[in-house]
Amino acid sequence: MCGIVGAVAQRNITPILIEGLKRLEYRGYDSCGVALHLDGRLTRSRSTSRVADLEAQVQHAHLQGFTGIAHTRWATHGAPASHNAHPHFSPNEETARIALVHNGIIENHDELRRHLTELGYEFQSQTDTEVIAHLVDHMYNGDLFDTVQQAVKRLHGAYAIAVFCREEPHRVVAARQGSPLIVGVGKGENFVASDAMALAGTTDQIIYLEEGDVVDLQLARYWVVDADGRPAEREVKTVHAHTGAAELGPYRHYMQKEIFEQPRVIGDTLEGVTGIMPELFGDRAYKVFKEIDRVLILACGTSYYAGLTAKYWIESVAKVPVNVEIASEYRYRDSVPHPNTLVVTISQSGETADTLAALKHARSLGMHHTLTICNVATSAMVRECSLAYITRAGVEVGVASTKAFTTQLAALFLLTLTLAQVNGRLSDDEEATYLKQMRHLPVALSSVLALEPQIIAWAEEFARKENALFLGRGIHYPIALEGALKLKEISYIHAEAYPAGELKHGPLALVTEEMPVVTIAPNDALLEKLKSNMQEVRARGGELYVFADVDSRITSGDGLHVIRLPEHYGLLSPILHVAALQLLAYHTALARGTDVDKPRNLAKSVTVE
Repeated sequence: MCGIVGAVAQRNITPILIEGLKRLEYRGYDSCGVALHLDGRLTRSRSTSRVADLEAQVQHAHLQGFTGIAHTRWATHGAPASHNAHPHFSPNEETARIALVHNGIIENHDELRRHLTELGYEFQSQTDTEVIAHLVDHMYNGDLFDTVQQAVKRLHGAYAIAVFCREEPHRVVAARQGSPLIVGVGKGENFVASDAMALAGTTDQIIYLEEGDVVDLQLARYWVVDADGRPAEREVKTVHAHTGAAELGPYRHYMQKEIFEQPRVIGDTLEGVTGIMPELFGDRAYKVFKEIDRVLILACGTSYYAGLTAKYWIESVAKVPVNVEIASEYRYRDSVPHPNTLVVTISQSGETADTLAALKHARSLGMHHTLTICNVATSAMVRECSLAYITRAGVEVGVASTKAFTTQLAALFLLTLTLAQVNGRLSDDEEATYLKQMRHLPVALSSVLALEPQIIAWAEEFARKENALFLGRGIHYPIALEGALKLKEISYIHAEAYPAGELKHGPLALVTEEMPVVTIAPNDALLEKLKSNMQEVRARGGELYVFADVDSRITSGDGLHVIRLPEHYGLLSPILHVAALQLLAYHTALARGTDVDKPRNLAKSVTVE
């Protein structure tokens, strides 16, 4: 979602700001901008196109400066338009004293807007961000650091802000509450950003600001105070932000590249796992796992479907009851907490606002055993949880998650086996068999990806449709949900998923020859039941597209199209089947000519509620 980059230096920082925005493009955005302190005045450039367009504008105008901020915006308050793009100025363009960028949502912006309007401020945008800029200008007392500390006390909601002032060259002040923000420490220069990746190649000395922190960045120093205004020591960490994944290589889109990286990244995620042991999740994991008697999984979107799959695994193998909650809903209902619950959060970025808020809510209810499955070791989620398993998917640029999802599944299966072992439900022979299957996953996945030519042929048919139905049973029902989500995310085809047994309880009314029905048909205990559901579709003239295991005895025929996966993989079958569904969604979107990597209205990292 929105991204922030800021800098104070003795060199022209424009290339640093622009490069930082480029590194944050994967998060999703619909406008971008940069503001600089130039010859004693504030100047800016904004665009509703891509960062490359902003870069061209900046170069054409010869904008340079030693102090500045930049931003990519994903619209919340106000349409994606130039006047709503950040940075925002105050009092106005001609007499600008304050420049400010903001991630998050200010919940009391209407109240503040009315007050500032009464004071004579004229608003040029519909954003809640402009309210903060005018508030800082109104409260400015000659010391920007002190002013910002006072101003944020009047804000309700979530924010990460970076601001600089015409009267104070070589100074940027930043603050965070509920939205991530980091400081980059340089030599004679300092930086601020919403993500360490934005500063890759500029500095690897990173400070992770904590809730309520305000930081004063100057050339030779930085100063942090906490929410109470007290000086705060924050550890400087060496962080080597990975940038290689930004290279597209021979692929047409990042999503395609990331689909084909899955064999490698699952191997990386499982590297070093020579046996099942609680210590894989942290030094205190054995003690925690012995104390818990149930699991609560909190996640959003694709990560939520990973959690639903894990529910089947954990309850089947470890015999531990599992509840899976959509994080954005969990804290807004009355739930029944239990102190012996293991709270598991799942997040690609580790900064998902809804999931972080749900985690804090669970802790406030007395559930203090927490574990995260996360792809970013330095993220807020990892810092907030007492235990963690870090997936090694690498940077995922495509908005529609692929390799992050399958590595989450791999990590969750490890958690399943570990809980089973701690509870005495995993024999040595079973452990050896499961480990062998997991080590074989990269090879098995490569075999599935080799089916791409057959899937492309299906995609040509799907591209002409406007609706699709996905069916699965048991552990493959969440995979059907994920397949439908992928198709709608990037091809804009309306797609829904159901447990196949629910077909006759409503969805069957939608089935016609114009409704393709994608069916996941592994050779498991539910196969014969699934075949009956497929007959219900054919009897109504529906077209079936079946991903079947090699030994499932389903053959192609009139209205029945079959692609055979190379082998049946038991409990790990969802990881193989979802790769085929990812390819179907990708090639359907390709055939329809949509923006595969940056689908409309969506963002990669959802850092606002």
